[in-house]
Amino acid sequence: MNFEAARFNMIRQQIRPYHVLDERVLDAIARAPREDFVPAAYRALAFADMEIPLGRGEVMLAPKLEARLLQELDLSPGDRVLEVGTGSGYFTALLAGLAANVHTVEIHPGFKQNASARLAAHGVTNVSCEVGDAAHGWPRHAPYDAIVLTGSVPELAPSFRTSLREGGRIVAVIGRAPAMELRRIERLGDDLGWRETSLIETMCPPLRHAEPPAQFVF
Repeated sequence: MNFEAARFNMIRQQIRPYHVLDERVLDAIARAPREDFVPAAYRALAFADMEIPLGRGEVMLAPKLEARLLQELDLSPGDRVLEVGTGSGYFTALLAGLAANVHTVEIHPGFKQNASARLAAHGVTNVSCEVGDAAHGWPRHAPYDAIVLTGSVPELAPSFRTSLREGGRIVAVIGRAPAMELRRIERLGDDLGWRETSLIETMCPPLRHAEPPAQFVF
């Protein structure tokens, strides 16, 4: 299989038509070896317009959605990023190519171990990988310039907003099937408040443990 040709076609036929036109994002995707981050059994499908199973009920997002998430983060070279859900480590590598530091949290220890090994094999050194449940926030390294969730949530936990630096952005798929949308939430400043933008309707597998705590009525 000609991976370079497949990567070129993925960008031209899937990602650009999904309104991903930021050249920094497209260059990052063109450089990243997606085929090295998918499970071996699915390597031939690395560039297909589909979610790729990772095991334990988790998936690698479709390339066009990964690209759109990356574009909406609008990363700068000095940014500190929180990624919730490391998965295969591929999206982590994309983040690392555009930001200064990436703190990524994965609930499955085996995924974290495999992703760390793949990132190290490709010389990605500006990432810290941790095991934990960050579905309701991960303030350990806050404040962050950007936060991205790689699974959907029915609603965004308040902790994510409080972990965001002034001028920072949160990008996540929010809602319940079949009504989900990609949103960008920006902290404009203490005096200016927040700006929340609904970007596109889409679907995304849920983040583990993302359901809000039950409300008890006495």
